[in-house]
Amino acid sequence: MRARPVSIEGVGLLVVVATAVIFAGLGLWQTGQKPVSLENFMVSRNQVGTGMALATIVASAMGAWILFSPPQIGATSGIAGIAGYCIGQAVPSALFAVMGTRIRRLMPHGHTLPEYVLHRFGGLMALLTVGVVLFYLGVYLVAELTAIAKAVQLMAGVPLWETALVVIGAVFAYTTVGGLGATIFTDAIQFAVIVPLLLVIFVVAVVGLGGWGAAIAPVVQAAPDLLTLNNGPGLRFGATLVIAVIAAEMFNQTNWQRVYACRDDQVVRRSFLGSFLIIFPILFLAGLLGILGMHFGFNDDRTFFSLIQALELPIALTVGVLVLVLALVMSSLDTLINGIASVLASDILRIFPGISSRDTLRLARLIMLGMALPVVAIAAQGYDVLYLFLLADLVCAGALFPVLLGLYSRHLTGGIALVSTLVAIATGALFFPKPDFSPWNGLPFAGDLLVSFAAPVVVSVVLSLGGIGLMAALGRTQSFNFHKLENNIRAYGETEIPASGR
Repeated sequence: MRARPVSIEGVGLLVVVATAVIFAGLGLWQTGQKPVSLENFMVSRNQVGTGMALATIVASAMGAWILFSPPQIGATSGIAGIAGYCIGQAVPSALFAVMGTRIRRLMPHGHTLPEYVLHRFGGLMALLTVGVVLFYLGVYLVAELTAIAKAVQLMAGVPLWETALVVIGAVFAYTTVGGLGATIFTDAIQFAVIVPLLLVIFVVAVVGLGGWGAAIAPVVQAAPDLLTLNNGPGLRFGATLVIAVIAAEMFNQTNWQRVYACRDDQVVRRSFLGSFLIIFPILFLAGLLGILGMHFGFNDDRTFFSLIQALELPIALTVGVLVLVLALVMSSLDTLINGIASVLASDILRIFPGISSRDTLRLARLIMLGMALPVVAIAAQGYDVLYLFLLADLVCAGALFPVLLGLYSRHLTGGIALVSTLVAIATGALFFPKPDFSPWNGLPFAGDLLVSFAAPVVVSVVLSLGGIGLMAALGRTQSFNFHKLENNIRAYGETEIPASGR
């Protein structure tokens, strides 16, 4: 059965512009409530309570990708793949509830993950970490803009570049002015839009297909493996996603910003654990929409939108879907842009120690604006969203263990961490597939995604722990003083922060 396009071509661009302007206006209004310093622009330190923190964590995590990747995974890997994606996306929130409080205690005036790595492991490892973080955030940014452009093109026939330009322009309007404070404020509003709309759309889809039994009847006949956890390929892909997504989210600078934005450690624990309980079911529903799409045989990254078209919803509901997608993408785009700016600002201050906070803020804003055109140009190509994410996830998987081990082990040196990370990334790249998911070499397991992500994690663990053991055996053990993180890292705009004596 072919999906007939929903006739909103005449109002599609108008809905995009109106929604983007409303969210931009709200962000700018919030910005005008108080002055924005460099410190507030980047971290909004200790200013956010549990409710607002929970909303911004969930909203920033739920980009437009949840209407592309989880439905595609549901349609191709079924319940097992969906479960893996849910676990991979939700578990980092639980990890941040623990590691977030740890890093707040070790470096209470910190700002970025690369900043921690610089003072913990040295310049080379910090440079690598900056590259990993910016690569991941950059790919995420392009993928999100690609997702919204493709969504609007599928639903309303709007050219990719027009949607990309309108959305990125609106997001830049308030993000470059208000920073993290404006982002968190708009996230809370977008959270209130996203969750109800997604629930309504799921219910409407099930009802429109005649109830759950009738909706999955064709799937039971054509692909029963999708509806069971006893699905070998689905389980493998689910395991792949657990590793890939956890690794990537731990390098997501936007999460570390929210750790510092929380009012205290209790807020960190409550908000991140609470987001774990919300993210899991939201993603599961998105994945189930992919299984519903298999009712008509849809099984690519357009599954959700093909399903919406096939249901021939009333125009009001179709507009609601468009608003949902826009709320999803703007809640993640502003977060990503601010996360990139925070990393760049930290490097600017390190490279030019004499620069003022005002000039740093101005330069960070200019860099953010400079990203707009190349990002729009790439998004207009309409690349596959899932592959972009997996490519970024691979790099993060190689660096995951050494960077996080450094929060707890005094004996992991910068040299060991650097070698472990580089070798691990190279190992994963040997098995990683081409964009069409075919192998690019003749090695055993080449093109196998599970091996691609498991190998760098195993290699980095073995090399990191083996390096520590070897140094001990040679009598050359080094012990890092964690108090250096507190004493050497200062808030932006302050020349001296006294130690608390821990």
